[in-house]
Amino acid sequence: MSYRALAHVVEASLRLRALAGGAEALRQRLALDAVAPADIWVHGASVGELTSARPVIAALAQTHRVLVTANSTTGRDRAAGWGLPARLAPLDVPGALARFLDRVRPRLQVTVESEFWPLRSQALAARAIPQAVIGARLSQRSAARWARLPGLIGPTLRRLAALSAQDPDSESWLRGLGLPAASILPPLDLKLLTPAGIVPPPPGPDRDRTLLAASTHEGEEAAVLDAWAQARRHRPDLRLILAIRHPPRGDAVAALLAQRGLAFERRSQGGTGGAVLLADTLGEMDRWYAAAGICFVGGSLTDRGGHTPWEPAAHGCAILHGPHVGNFRDAYAALDDAGGAWSVDAAGLADQAARLAEDSAQARRMGRAARAVLDGRAGDPAALIAHLRELAGRPRRPDIGREGERFDR
Repeated sequence: MSYRALAHVVEASLRLRALAGGAEALRQRLALDAVAPADIWVHGASVGELTSARPVIAALAQTHRVLVTANSTTGRDRAAGWGLPARLAPLDVPGALARFLDRVRPRLQVTVESEFWPLRSQALAARAIPQAVIGARLSQRSAARWARLPGLIGPTLRRLAALSAQDPDSESWLRGLGLPAASILPPLDLKLLTPAGIVPPPPGPDRDRTLLAASTHEGEEAAVLDAWAQARRHRPDLRLILAIRHPPRGDAVAALLAQRGLAFERRSQGGTGGAVLLADTLGEMDRWYAAAGICFVGGSLTDRGGHTPWEPAAHGCAILHGPHVGNFRDAYAALDDAGGAWSVDAAGLADQAARLAEDSAQARRMGRAARAVLDGRAGDPAALIAHLRELAGRPRRPDIGREGERFDR
């Protein structure tokens, strides 16, 4: 049975269920509800994809009427929370796609990252609606799977008016699957756009004398405390912000601090200062990065794969990390090579923290180098945004800019 024939069978079954009182989510996926027209239809799988593309979506919403779709309710709700029309995406079945496109009448469809739906691609092409993919990402394994379906992936890629890959490997694999060279735009790592938009705080004595241990896990706090104690022999006024990865561990970490006889404040109890601040809350990491000139990124002394280095880089922090950074291996390698980060073990953490605490000029140089790597990798989305606007044509409503400005804020 062909892909299209199977889609017809699946849709018939799902539509019977929806018409018999199916859930609201299913009705949205089948486009059986009302939806307003839009100039640009932006689709991302879920929260992560849409959040990474938010700067681009915000820019498009300044000039055009944008509708956002997602495959998950959490992704849909996140976009709705930004003040944009948002809904679940239509399933890749003929009737749902026809109903959705009849009502929305988009002038451009933009997909975030790496979703390729053959029937969606056909339906858009049949209506001469340009298709674009931004931040396209494809693993070697996924490329190999698609290579076994050339009759589906080849035409889908050839219909694209524009594609900006997240990295050179993804672009190469997509070209091998049939992506035309004429549709390729410069690579853009969407996940770096938001941190690159952060204005780093100016260096100063308060940041110079603050060490942040960010997103630490069980087994790392003791090494951090040893490192801080050693560094204080060289710089007695050195502060420590201990921002643990999981706030429910706050009591256990507080007990460790008390066992060592250390005076400390807890952020969860209103603390803001002191020689040691136990940051056991959520949603305040930017505050801690801005406060510290030296940052150890946790999840890397114990084998947790590491956490992103781009937020501390955005704030101009000198970065220290352990050897276990498999989740961000390429990023840390680039930062290490540029002198923006140093790889350490538990003993080395103490030595290097002490070195940076004593040499503020070195810490500041590292912070500038880390920020430069981020800026170089993030790239400038202006050309991509301009190209997407050109593909979308003139907006239907002349007042849309004011709505976009409200969203962007």
